[in-house]
Amino acid sequence: MSIAACIDHTLLKPTASAEEIDALCREAKAYGFAAVCVPPPFVRRAAGLLADSKTKIATVIGFPFGYSTAKAKLAETLQAIEDGADELDAVINLIALKNSDWDYLAEEIALLIPVIRREGRILKVIIESGVLTDEEIIRCCEIYAKAGVDFLKTSTGYAQKGASAEHVQLLRRHLPSAIKIKASGGIRDYAFARQLLAAGADRLGCSAGVTIVKQQIENNE
Repeated sequence: MSIAACIDHTLLKPTASAEEIDALCREAKAYGFAAVCVPPPFVRRAAGLLADSKTKIATVIGFPFGYSTAKAKLAETLQAIEDGADELDAVINLIALKNSDWDYLAEEIALLIPVIRREGRILKVIIESGVLTDEEIIRCCEIYAKAGVDFLKTSTGYAQKGASAEHVQLLRRHLPSAIKIKASGGIRDYAFARQLLAAGADRLGCSAGVTIVKQQIENNE
């Protein structure tokens, strides 16, 4: 199977141009990526470009730091859905987490889930595992498993440390099998991508998707 089916082809830099988004969508069609992940202002454009393909439209909520209010994240979510997003990658409030305000995190996700479920969309919760302790990661697994999210996602790609096989394995051990894992942040080659999938990741978020697929082909895999 082509690894492309596991990749969210991603372009989230703050200076992204319309031409770059167009190219991203063309590549997604050509290679069969699972989704494109684009900044919120480009959701409508990407949805139009990929209307005749199986590639899903993903965007980010509360990105990249996660400390916007829960109501602001809800507004972002509603707008993204209206614009045509199939999948929402929402950053948790890391300030709340680092101050052990677990109730806030539970209330935040409880605000988003009903809307996303009502509209039949997918929710991926970004916990920024590279800046968390193992104990904090495990607590996130408990909170977001109870909330019934679709994916737990390792990273935004903007922290000091991105995805690691060790953190993917930790997530897999402490999540129900129904909740999937998206690894993202620093995935630049096929060898690392394959390692993350072997560790338990179901989806990979990366901007190097084309390179990774070409490397898989070169390896005859």
